[in-house]
Amino acid sequence: MSTATVIDAQLVKTLREKTNAGLMECKRALAETNGDLEAAVDVLRKKGAATAGKKSDREAKEGVIAQTILPGAKVGVLVEVNCETDFVAKNDMFKSFTDEIAKRIATEPGVDLEADRVAAVQKLGENVRIRRSQRVEVSGHGSLAAYIHTGGKVGVLVEVGADKDETANKEEFKQLVRDITLQIAAANPVCVDRTQVPAALAERERAIYRDQVPPGKPANIVEKIIDGKMDKFYSSACLIDQTFIKNTDQTIAQLVAAKSKELGDNLVIRRFLRFMVGEEIAG
Repeated sequence: MSTATVIDAQLVKTLREKTNAGLMECKRALAETNGDLEAAVDVLRKKGAATAGKKSDREAKEGVIAQTILPGAKVGVLVEVNCETDFVAKNDMFKSFTDEIAKRIATEPGVDLEADRVAAVQKLGENVRIRRSQRVEVSGHGSLAAYIHTGGKVGVLVEVGADKDETANKEEFKQLVRDITLQIAAANPVCVDRTQVPAALAERERAIYRDQVPPGKPANIVEKIIDGKMDKFYSSACLIDQTFIKNTDQTIAQLVAAKSKELGDNLVIRRFLRFMVGEEIAG
């Protein structure tokens, strides 16, 4: 094997490591630039961006939800990354990409991920879109937990607060937080409690229930009927009013109260995120 051939092979290997491009693409780029490695990198980057640009108009409705919780459980991220087909969504390379995106957002707030997205398009051969992400940081005592449902189509991130820092290290607390993530994934609440229900949503529900009341009822009876229906609505829409999926004799509020007493602390569900692939994004 000649020295030139060895150098070419090394150049090709280095170029592939730098760009993640295919073998033949790297060879062509090196030939085009007369073996200039950096110029070849630029050629491939431009071609990759052009390819991504051509594919950016193609629909990307499949994908997965990914999560990251940093050590200490004080910072967490939930992200939705879309692609064109379910085949690619199940691809290990795509899953690794989404996991890495979640980690980058967690560790580098405000990071520009466009170059990573373009590289993913080049490797996967489909339009890839980082549709949304949210980074949550715990203020004070408490911790975060996340859950990704089988297949990556639904993801949950929840923050549970406490008055004592040591509470978050106890297994009973960790189990409670895990149970709450499962509850959110399965029961799909709108918000934590009634005070967080959007006013427009509550009024729309009341209007629907008012129209369902038979005519001729006294006004005070009408309001009682509507209030009863609203209580049922809240028991579905509000996390703490929901029936605990692991114990139907207990609400989530009762579960949290019981764990607070057991741990000798004041526990509170502060907030949660629930992403489902392809769902309409409110606001």
